[in-house]
Amino acid sequence: MSVHQAAILDALPAHATYLSFDLQENTDASAVKAALKQLQPLVDGVRIVLGIGTALTQALRTEVDGLYEFAGIANSKVHLPATPAALWVWLRENERGELLHQQQRVVQALGPIFQLQQEVSAFKYGSGRDLTGYEDGTENPQDEDASRTAIAADGGSFVAVQQWEHQFARFHAHSEQEQDLMIGRRRSDNEELDDAPDSAHVKRTAQEDFSPEAFVMRRSMPWSEGARGGLYFVAFATSFAPFEAQLTRMCGAEDGLTDDLFRFSQPLTTAYFWCPPLKDGRLSLAWCE
Repeated sequence: MSVHQAAILDALPAHATYLSFDLQENTDASAVKAALKQLQPLVDGVRIVLGIGTALTQALRTEVDGLYEFAGIANSKVHLPATPAALWVWLRENERGELLHQQQRVVQALGPIFQLQQEVSAFKYGSGRDLTGYEDGTENPQDEDASRTAIAADGGSFVAVQQWEHQFARFHAHSEQEQDLMIGRRRSDNEELDDAPDSAHVKRTAQEDFSPEAFVMRRSMPWSEGARGGLYFVAFATSFAPFEAQLTRMCGAEDGLTDDLFRFSQPLTTAYFWCPPLKDGRLSLAWCE
């Protein structure tokens, strides 16, 4: 029986690492499949979540309905970098040491066919806050609604990921009231502000305000590297349409008004992946056989 990778709906871990991999050039399909079979026993969908990109499906001369690369948003008022990859791996642990061991096993299984493109270390902050101090994922669907939002009938899920870097000095130059108005919620009690401007992040991304509604299952976590930091945004859904609807409004392509989030934060990456289901407790490779 096919089931979804459980971590898509599970609570966030204390620590995480996000890995993106490119395919080495001139690699034949048989070698790619052999590497995936080496990785297969490691992907349990709980401690390790796997997503595949179009570079991988193209190398294997196969297709996944609904999977394509992010190519930007037409008429965007801000820069939205497209950073495709062949594989995306989300490592989840309660101890940082275990993350290192998991990463070593994954890299060993994939090498030398896949090359590490990006590594981002993330963590849970407080009760699930962004590094600005605001709660993240407040409007996530719950229970059966969460499953309907994130998981397709075959157990697969599409995921959009973006690494956002915050300019903390720019953010803290604003008063607490101004910060609340930019987000659209009070940091102190997480209450939505009725008098927030239309450019407030909460108003720009209100999932029920789109037609059709643009619900996603957010599994974002803060990241840091030295003094730099921000949010690694992760949104699961049954297609990329809800994410693109929200991003189109955020970037000003819809009405010329950009999200206040861009006043202190910028996306460094944007990529799309498909997370295959599990079958009999193992990652399903039926899509490439």
